Amino acid sequence: MLVATPNIAVDRTVRVSELRPGHVMRPARAVVTAGGKGLNVGRAWHALGAGERATLVGFRGRTDADLLDRLFAAEPVHFIGVDVPGEARVATIYLEQSGRVTVLNEPGPELTGDDWARYERAVAAQLATGRHRTLVCAGSLPPGAPDDGYGRMVHIGRQAGVRVVVDASRAALAGCLGAKPDLVTPNLAEAESVLNGSAAGGSDVEAVDGAGLDAQRRASAAVQALCERGARRAAVTAGAAGTAYGDAEAVVWVPTLRVAVVNPIGAGDAFVAGLVHALEGGASGVAAATFAVATATASVEQELAGGLDPRRVREIVRQLSGGGEVMTERVREGAASGTSGLPAASRATREQP
Repeated sequence: MLVATPNIAVDRTVRVSELRPGHVMRPARAVVTAGGKGLNVGRAWHALGAGERATLVGFRGRTDADLLDRLFAAEPVHFIGVDVPGEARVATIYLEQSGRVTVLNEPGPELTGDDWARYERAVAAQLATGRHRTLVCAGSLPPGAPDDGYGRMVHIGRQAGVRVVVDASRAALAGCLGAKPDLVTPNLAEAESVLNGSAAGGSDVEAVDGAGLDAQRRASAAVQALCERGARRAAVTAGAAGTAYGDAEAVVWVPTLRVAVVNPIGAGDAFVAGLVHALEGGASGVAAATFAVATATASVEQELAGGLDPRRVREIVRQLSGGGEVMTERVREGAASGTSGLPAASRATREQP
């Protein structure tokens, strides 16, 4: 698997009893690792026993290149850096005893000149080796990158004959739909932001788990709408509620299990790794979505974003496949809009995963 994550990060994870804005706090422990959504995907991919390590292509700021190289050398991915001026963004993650999570994501290095063209060439060169069956485009785009940057990646992947999965939000997600990616995997808030026209600019505040009420209907409608705008298939994750997966014609709702959450950061990235792992293994439809949900669920039980126990994944798959039902919603073209402004589902049937 090849992962395009242009905006890599240095993650600083801090555990506190309670985050108290306006106060001086002295946490007992902070852990610094390489970061970025694509790295979390690579960690989960490796933990699933996929064989070869994923290859990750990202921009490497010259200011802290040595630090980035050291941090990525400790990770189960092959890192290929495209050098640019400046330094990588820092993502500071506050984990409270209550389970609440606060994340400060910096913007990343400013791109100029031919930086993005060099990045495209680096990705294309990796695909030309023939070693990859899937290209995953994950995470935000750094300042100065084109809004259709991931759309361009879709074209590059298609020319190489590989599946392209895009896990992005805001303008990066909106800018890829016209290129018809094989699969997009936003969370519910990200999907609705794009579909309701608020992706350009938007708020600088996002919920870590913002599924809210009526998550199943809204996520299923979002899958259909994303596919009507160009995506061939879509998975819309709705936190602890579950995930909607399908295309413009049929949507499968996969619920998840209630587990003790240690760190919810990276659950969506683990979902992508599990989904690609299942698809490359020959699974499709409900089976692939169920495995992905199990992978995401297992990941939140770990402190490291993207970390997971593959035995736990298999256990959750058995529970989801044996005890629960999966709701399948079939939608029609031109369905009436619901209260969220998105198309509403027309009817529902049940099938076993």
